[in-house]
Amino acid sequence: MIDIKFLRENPEVVKENIKKKFQDEKLSLVDEVIALDVESRKTKQEADELRANKNKISKEIGALMAQGKKEEAEAKKQEVAVQAKRLAELEKKEPEYQEKITNIMMKIPQIIDPSVPIGKDDSENVEITKYGEPKIPDFEVPYHADILEKMNGLDKDSAGRTSGNGFYYLMGDAARIHSAMISYARDFMIDKGFTYCIPPFMIRSSVVNGVMSFAEMEAMMYKIEDEDLYLIGTSEHSMIGKFKGQIVNESSLPISMTSYSPCFRKEVGSHGIEERGVYRVHQFEKQEMVVLCKPEESMDWYNKMWSYTVEFFRSLDIPVRTLECCSGDLADLKVKSCDVEAWSPRQKKYFEVGSCSTLGDAQARRLGIRTKGENGTYFVHTLNNTVLATPRGLIAFLENNVNEDGSVNIPKALQPYMGGKEKIG
Repeated sequence: MIDIKFLRENPEVVKENIKKKFQDEKLSLVDEVIALDVESRKTKQEADELRANKNKISKEIGALMAQGKKEEAEAKKQEVAVQAKRLAELEKKEPEYQEKITNIMMKIPQIIDPSVPIGKDDSENVEITKYGEPKIPDFEVPYHADILEKMNGLDKDSAGRTSGNGFYYLMGDAARIHSAMISYARDFMIDKGFTYCIPPFMIRSSVVNGVMSFAEMEAMMYKIEDEDLYLIGTSEHSMIGKFKGQIVNESSLPISMTSYSPCFRKEVGSHGIEERGVYRVHQFEKQEMVVLCKPEESMDWYNKMWSYTVEFFRSLDIPVRTLECCSGDLADLKVKSCDVEAWSPRQKKYFEVGSCSTLGDAQARRLGIRTKGENGTYFVHTLNNTVLATPRGLIAFLENNVNEDGSVNIPKALQPYMGGKEKIG
């Protein structure tokens, strides 16, 4: 959510930003919120004047009564009564205007960084850099579900009976390598100086509304029936929510945390749920990184954070590339974002395994997360990035380490988490 003062003073900048995101249907919201803001400020000004006048007249009434001028005092009381009625009307309008303004402001997208490429959707995202040489072995790489099933590591039939489509059982060495990757991702980030955290896996609607747009919420999150609780789609939600309504010490910034959680997503949309494999599912596990920092530090942190994900996957012998998200592919709260994609030797192309975003002060403004420095109180900047989301990360690992006989090599970085094993299958 952008600053109402910025919108008030720069309506054309806000409109141009909406156009860059190809959301022309939202252009009218700018004029609508400006008109409401004018009425809101008029209402507040009149209410403030009436409140001040009420105090002034009350003192005058006291003085008149002391002088025995009861008739004049009664006239003043009638004047106060009329003004009190008007004040009550205005005080009712004040929160109504604020609610309307807030609801509209939450629909207007954050101002994107000037470096963001302009494009309508993810088909116009721009490749930045490749890391590692993509290899295609001299044998046909099996589908990841086949690799898992060959080692008796995947059972979707049973999961279908217990939970429905979009769920799975991982078994034996497959489950073990999955957990090993998560544990390695945790330790990898701790070694980078991040504080490890396991957050709540459910959050209230006030936190949901603070960390994402309404459209994202409807498409992603599961609500707990009859309770004001949602299952998290990523631990970023509860990690940022941890600071809701807080003024953090400026001396404590930056705050860098890495969090583990299961994640739950509806996966509503044209892509649907994958029938055979585990690329797109309702439940997965994730190691995330989250940073709160000063505004002037946010872009440096953004570049560090996505580079950590690249380093993590390269340590597992997985070639990756970074892809800059274009304007039309950015969620409304994001200032800038890039995807990290892993090489698929089976498909002979890259696929997404992580995403890094800086959201400026959008989440902090919605949730009231501030810090106080020499120049006063201001909103912090928030960033998030995927270290590892698996089983998607597991797919990248399997395809890039599978042998022709179906066995899978274990990179040195993972061997301590696998009891020293160099190969499974």
